[in-house]
Amino acid sequence: MNESRPNILLIMTDNQSADFLGCYGNHEVKTPNIDLLSKEGMKYTSAYCTNAMCSPCRASVLTGLMPTAHGIHNWLDDKLEDLWPQDWNAIGEFESFPQKLKDAGYNNALIGKYHLGKAWKSPKAFDHWVTFPHGHTKSFYDNKIIDNDEVYNHEGHSVDFFTLKTIEYLNQIKDHQNPFFCFVPFNGPYGHWPSIKGKSTNKFASLYEQCELSTVPREGINKRVIKRYSSRLLESGEDLPEQFSGPLLLPNNKDSIRNYFSQASLIDEGVGKILSELKSLNLFDNTLIIYTSDHGFSLGNHGIWGHGLAAWPSSMHRPSFNIPLIFSGPKINKGISKALVSQTDLANTILSIAGVSKLKSKLVNSISLKFTDEDLNSRDMIFMEQEETRAVRTHEWLYIERFNKEGMSYIEPELYNLIEDPDERKNLFKEESCREIINTFSREINDYFNKYGDSKYDLWTGGTAKSNVSNPKFWKKIWGSNWKTFI
Repeated sequence: MNESRPNILLIMTDNQSADFLGCYGNHEVKTPNIDLLSKEGMKYTSAYCTNAMCSPCRASVLTGLMPTAHGIHNWLDDKLEDLWPQDWNAIGEFESFPQKLKDAGYNNALIGKYHLGKAWKSPKAFDHWVTFPHGHTKSFYDNKIIDNDEVYNHEGHSVDFFTLKTIEYLNQIKDHQNPFFCFVPFNGPYGHWPSIKGKSTNKFASLYEQCELSTVPREGINKRVIKRYSSRLLESGEDLPEQFSGPLLLPNNKDSIRNYFSQASLIDEGVGKILSELKSLNLFDNTLIIYTSDHGFSLGNHGIWGHGLAAWPSSMHRPSFNIPLIFSGPKINKGISKALVSQTDLANTILSIAGVSKLKSKLVNSISLKFTDEDLNSRDMIFMEQEETRAVRTHEWLYIERFNKEGMSYIEPELYNLIEDPDERKNLFKEESCREIINTFSREINDYFNKYGDSKYDLWTGGTAKSNVSNPKFWKKIWGSNWKTFI
């Protein structure tokens, strides 16, 4: 093994806020292996995703690009797969950090959820490919699996399966002279029906049978959630699908919340098994280990269950965007950092540690983290977007701006003082004393997306999206009936 270049293990969960890990202060969710990883490495408490939906965030992690640059603004809907080009890789036209690692001699594996196009054939950046063809997890059990050149059904729990396949891969690669990059995007804890509907049946279910759920907010449903999940569908004559009715019922469903907690513990067990195997194979000391999630997830905060698009207009509150981010391994100092981090920073940070040249596109906004003094190489602000909504966050402020060409009263901006109001409850947008800070942040948002966005994919300037958006009627109202998605 080449000791000068570390192996890289990137573990990513699906729909998990930093709030629901023991090492981030949750006393109810049991995650001892991840907690230990945190103690042995650098934990970031202010890391944020670019867009609180699966596909856009995964694309941003791999390319260092914002959704307005890579064109994926929403989850890629499997029902549209027949409309996608053959072997379509949604980020295939962009430089990615896995491809650069492969070009530098790394052996690359993806073992878990893909959700960036057609999964039946591995993109050229990966040598080893174990995934499934869908993005929405209807059940953790009895899933169709794509295992390199084989396709078969696996009856057991998908997290256990991906853990086992990761361990198998490590044993296959242990004697290779070149380093490996192993990307393990687990498809849990997920948090949507029907996958967490009812009581859990996994091995950790009993751990939460008497859990009081004091770490989960008990609030009434936000009226914006009701607007999105009822009137938008029912008034158009459509049925309310089960996976979309869930957010109206889940915030007070104790069985489902405990189910979600148990899935987090199952993932933690998988992390422990993988790390143990690295040690037994003498690979641990030369492996960079990263734990994160694709995006955050609101478990009732502000009356919202789910991701950023669980409400209309979209929610940009912290729970849906604040992600866990832990680095451990060679060249990583131990500690806790409050530095503002965007998940786009993962790309060039990984390449820098691997000794590989950084992503070159002028649209890439990826800072290489130094794991030292948080003031040496950190951001003053980070930016997020969710189709009709964009936001800028600093340590002191959260400003949310919305595309509102038609002057709709329900789609107004928001401003929160995070020092005085850390839970983001008091909207200061109409306060005259805040006018200057609002104008400043509005200019920052405009300048940022002009610099790091591509007009082809900029919904705010008439651009389009790859595959689908959450509310095509809204954008057609803005840009006319001829407006359509890219594919």
